Amino acid sequence: MKQISLATSGFELVTKRTRKRVFLDEMSLVVPWRELVGLIQPFAPTGTGAKGGRPSFAVETMLRIHFLQQWFGLSDPAMEEALHDTPLYCEFARLDAGMARMPDETTILRFRHLLEEHNLSIQLLATINATLIAKGLMLKTGTVVDATLIAAPSSTKNSTGERDPEMHQTKKGNQWHFGMKAHIGVDADSGLVHTVIGTAANVNDVTQGHGLLHGEETVVFADAGYQGAIKRPEATGVNWHVAMRPGKRRALNKNSPWGRLLDKAEQLKASVRAKVEHPFRVIKCQFGFTKVRYKGLAKNTAQLMTLFALSNVWMARRHLQGARG
Repeated sequence: MKQISLATSGFELVTKRTRKRVFLDEMSLVVPWRELVGLIQPFAPTGTGAKGGRPSFAVETMLRIHFLQQWFGLSDPAMEEALHDTPLYCEFARLDAGMARMPDETTILRFRHLLEEHNLSIQLLATINATLIAKGLMLKTGTVVDATLIAAPSSTKNSTGERDPEMHQTKKGNQWHFGMKAHIGVDADSGLVHTVIGTAANVNDVTQGHGLLHGEETVVFADAGYQGAIKRPEATGVNWHVAMRPGKRRALNKNSPWGRLLDKAEQLKASVRAKVEHPFRVIKCQFGFTKVRYKGLAKNTAQLMTLFALSNVWMARRHLQGARG
């Protein structure tokens, strides 16, 4: 008697489309994989196993795994285990769940080192932004600049008995923070990130302000931390709209026409500056990046550039899906 399978009998297992699956399906559609693979391919190893070594995994597979690490905050060992435990990750990475060989943590580590060695993270950001510009999503007429603190491990219970020497502490309000700063410049119209700089936490925001400009904008918006930016030697012919100091704004006479006008101007500037908070929300709340993973500014800045590149794709996904449709 011929055995009837569940599929042919009409009794099929239905997999719920979870939020994680929906997210990965969207990212699989909107990330410009061909352009990114073309960027990395010239630097990737070309091992074919002819000399006894194992053949290399495809660049797109390793790039997809690298992005999975950024989206879900997975270390190299955790990513290796997730590929064995989570079929959805294998599906996204274009790996067969029944394969005899999966990328191990060393393979994943070497791919990340490849990106760091050839400074490809900044080129990933530039390549993704070029795609967004081609679709009319970045106008480049104005820039909003800001910075956020990223915590680093402050414990000295390690092999060296000291904290990361490239990280520093700083005081914000009445609280001390140890770590680094992520300085970004975003498009004033779309809120998409075009420039990323990583520094120690004690570096003043205003010293990095001009480094966050791409050179084509005519106006820049910033909070009160950038007071005096226009007076710096590197200041160019750009109009800076910097927020008033909180104490000075509170002292405004709201009963006078001039006081009300100044307060209204501050509200308008704040409404534009609000766009710079969206990328910070995405990498911290959406991707869960609240503490540095690596030692040193170079590695963590490279990760920040990848995270902000992916945040641009996430924020522009509706427009990119519409363009594809």
